[in-house]
Amino acid sequence: METNRQRKIGALLQNDLVDILQGEVRKNAISNLVISVSKVSVTSDLSIAKVYLSVFPTDKGGEILSAIRSNTPLIKHDLAQRVRMQLRKVPNLIFYIDDSLDQMEKMDKELRGENNPIANPELLDRRKKL
Repeated sequence: METNRQRKIGALLQNDLVDILQGEVRKNAISNLVISVSKVSVTSDLSIAKVYLSVFPTDKGGEILSAIRSNTPLIKHDLAQRVRMQLRKVPNLIFYIDDSLDQMEKMDKELRGENNPIANPELLDRRKKL
């Protein structure tokens, strides 16, 4: 269970990471790309922060994630400059793609009957014979 302190630190990191990442997108003049930080969860010892990113368009998610991961030390440094008055030590950042919106859309389609495996058997995964 997340403590109140973990939630507060997660929210603080989330706001600053949004500014940093969107600032980089603007600075590099990348058009048609939106990066948002959907959630930041901090471990109980405050040493690791898991950062979940939503990227639009979604097909660029892997490419953007690898670019962000390769620049993690620079992002952490920028973050440390912003939160130095609130935090003594900035947690290590681990970035993930948040695909919860895609999952919700898929479930919504299934509930509406658009992806009916009875009507369209091609939707079912084929079992592999050993």
